[in-house]
Amino acid sequence: MGRRGLAFYAVAVYAFLHIPLLILAIFSFNNSKFTLWQGFSLHWYTDILHDRDLMEAAANSLIIGIVATILATACGTLAAYALWKRSSTWISSSLYLSLVTPEIVTGVSLLAFFQFAFRFLHLRLGMHTVILAHVGFSLAYVVVVVLARLRTFDPALEEAALDLGADELTAFRRVTLPFLAPAIAAAAMLAFTVSIDDYVITSLVAGVNSQTLPMVIYALARRGVSPILNAVSTIIVVGLGALVLISERLRAR
Repeated sequence: MGRRGLAFYAVAVYAFLHIPLLILAIFSFNNSKFTLWQGFSLHWYTDILHDRDLMEAAANSLIIGIVATILATACGTLAAYALWKRSSTWISSSLYLSLVTPEIVTGVSLLAFFQFAFRFLHLRLGMHTVILAHVGFSLAYVVVVVLARLRTFDPALEEAALDLGADELTAFRRVTLPFLAPAIAAAAMLAFTVSIDDYVITSLVAGVNSQTLPMVIYALARRGVSPILNAVSTIIVVGLGALVLISERLRAR
């Protein structure tokens, strides 16, 4: 297959992936409720601001995503550093189990765990359970990204800092952490993207007042396709797409 064939194949794949999203974005500016173009309008975007359920769900998603990202990034970075220090192959390989486990299985297992624990703690499902669940499935992504960066790190740099009088914490903070900064930022953006987009696990561990944006969108979609969903989906795609591109640029540094 020549260069032209490869180029055609690449264009066809990208078109297959992105043309539906492009059509979705175009009709989010349509003045009509139907898939018949009747003029440019921002009507559906302004309707989002007046939809109480959507705005509340968006706020919940942002709170859950930000808190879960901070916790997962901090814990995942330290976990990756510990795995790198121990050089344990089987423990590192076991991380991929959470990545390949079906979401429905993860959600059911977390729900069973919370129900068992709450018998003794006398708590209920809510924002806290959603945050804990999101930290749980985001940790693996953070560890994998940061660990990949650590494998390109020269341990002699830390040893040199220790020889010059620094303790282990100072060597980590002044030498290792700056080197890991691009990977940590990329892992944080990836964790936020995964968190803000999750539906299956969240729907199983969420309480009455902790509905997220994907849950509300799914509920609206079941009642019929609404143009306001096109606008919401376009905002999500553009926002998460920007985060993915930024994270890839940071990871490649």
